[in-house]
Amino acid sequence: MSDKRSRGRPKSFHDKTAENTVQSLDRALSILKVVAGSRGLTLTELANESGQSTPTVYRVLTTLAAHGFVETEEPSQVWHIGAGAFRVGSEFLRRTRLAERSRQPMDRLMRATGETANLGIERANQVLFLGQVETPQTIRAFFAPGTLSPMHSSGIGKAMMAWYPEARVKAIVAGGLDRYTDRTITAPEKLVADLARTRAQGFALDDQERTDGMRCIAAPIFNTYGEAVAGLSVSGPAFRLPRAAAIELGAMVRAAANEVTEATGGRQP
Repeated sequence: MSDKRSRGRPKSFHDKTAENTVQSLDRALSILKVVAGSRGLTLTELANESGQSTPTVYRVLTTLAAHGFVETEEPSQVWHIGAGAFRVGSEFLRRTRLAERSRQPMDRLMRATGETANLGIERANQVLFLGQVETPQTIRAFFAPGTLSPMHSSGIGKAMMAWYPEARVKAIVAGGLDRYTDRTITAPEKLVADLARTRAQGFALDDQERTDGMRCIAAPIFNTYGEAVAGLSVSGPAFRLPRAAAIELGAMVRAAANEVTEATGGRQP
C-alpha cells in the first residue's frame, strides 16, 4: 500500500471557484460572519444584514446552533457567536505557534511598559489581531482577537510593511490609504518615507493615526526566510505614551519581537 496521501481533490476539479462552491455552505458561512461581526442580532435583523430570506436564515442558524457555532439568548431571541466557533478558530492560533510563543514575551512587555501588548499578522492586506495582554490600567487600548485594522494606519501594519518588497507595498497602497484622523498618512510618498524611517530605527510608530488620543509602537517578527510575517506592539493613550519615550519603548518592543522570532525558528533579515 502506498504511503502517499491523497490530496482530496476530485479528478473533475478545474479550479473554477464558482463551479466548485457549495452554495448552502457558502450561505451559512456568510451568515456566520454577520453574527460574528455583531453584538447580537435578531432573526429579522440577520435576514436583513445577510440579504437572505428569514426561513433560510433560520434553517442555517438552527444547523449552526446544533454544532455550537451560534447560540440564542432568551427571551429576546438575539443570536450570538457560540463557543464552537471559538474552538475551531483557536486551532488557527495553535497552527501558527505565534500565539503560544508570543504569550510570555508579551506579558513581560506589558509589565515593563505598563501598556497593552498586541500580536498581529497580515491577512488580505490588513492587520489581523491574534491576541493581546491587557494592562490593568482603567484607560487602555483593546483589540479583540479577530479584529482587522488597515495596514497603513497601524503600528503593526507599518512594522511589517517596512520590510516588505517594494511591489507588495505598492499593492497595498493601490488599495487606498483611507483617512481616520488628522494624523493618518494618506499620501503614498509620505508613507514610503515613514516606512524607511521605521526600517532604520527598527520600530514603527502609530502616532494617533488610527484613533485620536491613542499611540502604538510596534516591531516585526520574522520567519525562517527573514520575511516579516507578524508584529508585536504596545498601545495606549497618548498621554501615557509620549513621543519623547518612543526610542526607549521601541527598543523594548523590538527586543520582545526578536525573542518571538527566535522562539519560532525565524531569523533577522
